[in-house]
Amino acid sequence: MEPFYLVVFGSLASLVAVLELSKTSKDRFSTSTAFNSFKNNYLVVYSLMMAGDWLQGPYVYYLYNHYGFGKGEIGHLFIAGFGSSMLFGTVVGSLADKRGRKRACVTYCITYILSCITKHSPQYKVLMLGRVLGGIATSLLFSAFESWLVAEHNKRGFDQQWLSITFAKAIFLGNGLMAILSGLFGNVLVDSLKLGPVAPFDAASCFLSIGMIIILSTWTENYGDPSENKDLLTQFKGAAAAIAADEKITLLGAIQSLFEGSMYTFVFLWTPALSPNDEDIPHGFIFATFMLSSMLGSSIASRLLAHPTPRVESYMQTVFMLSSIALLLPVVTNLLVAPSNVKGGSISFSGCIQLIGFCIFEACVGIFWPSIMKMRSQYIPEEARSTIMNFFRIPLNIFVCIALYNVKALPMTIMFGMCSAFLFVASLLQRRLMVIAEIHKSRSQDWLNMEEMDPEGVPLNG
Repeated sequence: MEPFYLVVFGSLASLVAVLELSKTSKDRFSTSTAFNSFKNNYLVVYSLMMAGDWLQGPYVYYLYNHYGFGKGEIGHLFIAGFGSSMLFGTVVGSLADKRGRKRACVTYCITYILSCITKHSPQYKVLMLGRVLGGIATSLLFSAFESWLVAEHNKRGFDQQWLSITFAKAIFLGNGLMAILSGLFGNVLVDSLKLGPVAPFDAASCFLSIGMIIILSTWTENYGDPSENKDLLTQFKGAAAAIAADEKITLLGAIQSLFEGSMYTFVFLWTPALSPNDEDIPHGFIFATFMLSSMLGSSIASRLLAHPTPRVESYMQTVFMLSSIALLLPVVTNLLVAPSNVKGGSISFSGCIQLIGFCIFEACVGIFWPSIMKMRSQYIPEEARSTIMNFFRIPLNIFVCIALYNVKALPMTIMFGMCSAFLFVASLLQRRLMVIAEIHKSRSQDWLNMEEMDPEGVPLNG
């Protein structure tokens, strides 16, 4: 392996270690024993759930190719997954609010385990069913668990600020450390032990089963709006009305869709961007480097969220702008650096520049997740939390399906330029959200001051 990859990985690992080890009491909240027990239980479950997801990721395409399917057929399978998440996501989100978030989390485990089982069949229809089940499971993963956490946190009377700790740690462990460990474990199963491309899916089922047992034995149920007189259509209308009535929720949904749409598109683009001429690049090691960058971002986010200033609405403008610049690098390097026509070999100079930019983008992803979770906990109403969160994923899934369907038709520079533009728009919308949040906060404070005055304008406590 070339020294360049080791230098980038080592530098990121050193930064993460320094940030984590140098935290002082000012960078941490003073919490209770009961909260720490609650937090650790959730982190164990969330890490197991994410391990079940990360184990599958690197081997889905490889498995389909192993079964002899072409790029077109594999593309349709991927589109089916995102389409399933778009079509069924709002339904399962509403059911989670109505029937219980704990039950929805258990449903996620069962659905994803069934999806893993379908990977044993080389039949296209069975694999398509697995992708549909996987799409439903993805919707539950990114809505039901967070909804359960926020409701349970508030139900137990913990400080609202402590949610930031759980969010940051969940991303650090689940989206960072577990991704790296899962990648290494999957590599051992497939390459070292020669167990075949289905082995990671079987391992994922085991992790999901363990997590489900912990959920069933330790979690309590909570609901959004459990009223029996509300059907799904009424819940949809209520969620849509809440989004339309509150500009903060509308902006939050648009910001989330723009960022996540760019993020998922990046997943399909980074490999051809770094090896346009079939350069020999260590995919697994680069993936681990990206996840380490995400850990760096979540570590930075935990520090930012532990302080009252800068507010999350403020610093996220910078994060979106930085991520926009990072994904613009492939466009810039394509214009300024002459492309090589030599096939194979090691990564090019422009590839090295792009890799550094991609690491910066992944660090922004690490900051994004706990920060967007924090804002969702503040602005989305509890009674329709899962439903609204899955509403946010509809434009995201539409965008990813379109991008995936046209990934061969559009030049890569156009795709990256589009993602960069979306992130720039996200930064502008974040600015608008900050302004509205400040106005709302100011009006709330004025109202409180008025309540503390008697009718003659004399302070009641004076």
